[in-house]
Amino acid sequence: MRILLSNDDGYFAPGLNILAQALAPLAEITVVAPERNRSGASNSLTLDRPLTVRQASNGFYFVNGTPTDCVHLAVTGLLDHLPDMIISGINDGANMGDDTIYSGTVAAAMEGYLLDIPSIAVSMSQHNAQYFDTAAKVIVDLVKRQERNPFPPPVLMNVNVPDIPYDQLQGTRITRLGKRHKAEPVIKSATPRGETVYWVGAAGAAQDAGEGTDFHAIEHGMVSITPLQVDLTQHTQLDALKAWR
Repeated sequence: MRILLSNDDGYFAPGLNILAQALAPLAEITVVAPERNRSGASNSLTLDRPLTVRQASNGFYFVNGTPTDCVHLAVTGLLDHLPDMIISGINDGANMGDDTIYSGTVAAAMEGYLLDIPSIAVSMSQHNAQYFDTAAKVIVDLVKRQERNPFPPPVLMNVNVPDIPYDQLQGTRITRLGKRHKAEPVIKSATPRGETVYWVGAAGAAQDAGEGTDFHAIEHGMVSITPLQVDLTQHTQLDALKAWR
C-alpha cells in the first residue's frame, strides 16, 4: 500500500512527523508538504510562478506552494506511482464546521478526492495540541479498516480528534458539519512607520453544535468523522432560479 501525506502546517510540523512514523509499518509513505505554514490557504493553486520541490534530511519533500500544490504536483508528475490513499495532517487545531471552507488541511485531502484517490483530512481539536499520537492511532485504525474493507468511492473524510490520551476517547461518531457564529472583528493596529494593518479575527464560536455535529462529538470526547463532497450546486434552488429568470 502506498500513502501520500501532506498538510498545511509545513513539512516540519510535529503532527506530520508523528503520523508518518505511525503509518510506516503499514505502507510505503511519501511526504510532500509546504515549506512553511500555509494555514487558511484553502484550495488555492499557484499559477503565477513556477514551483520548486526540495527534499529534507528526513526524506520529506517540501514545496514552495500551497497544500493543494503539494498534492497536485505529487499525483500529476512527482511520484512514479499513484498513491492508494492521501492523508492530510495531523493539523494543529480543529477543522470543523465552516473551518473546512478555509482549511489547507482539508484542501490537500480534497485535491486527492478530485483526483479519484481515497483521502482523509485529520485535525486535533485545539491549537498547541499535546496528543498527536492519539490522532495517529485513530488514523492507523481507519487505514487498516479501509484496507480490510474499502469504503465505496468517492472517499473524502474529515476527521477531528479530541486532544486527550487515546484510552480516554469516548468512541467515534459519524457526524455532519456544524456551523460557527460570525467571525470575530479584524484586529487593527499600526506599524512602527505608522501604517495601519489588520489581522483577521478569530473564528466564531460554535452556533450549530447540536447532537450529530462534529462540534458535539468533540465536546463529548469522541472522534468525529464527517464525509465531505465537493458539489457546490444548490440543487433545491434550480427550479426556482429557472422560474425567476
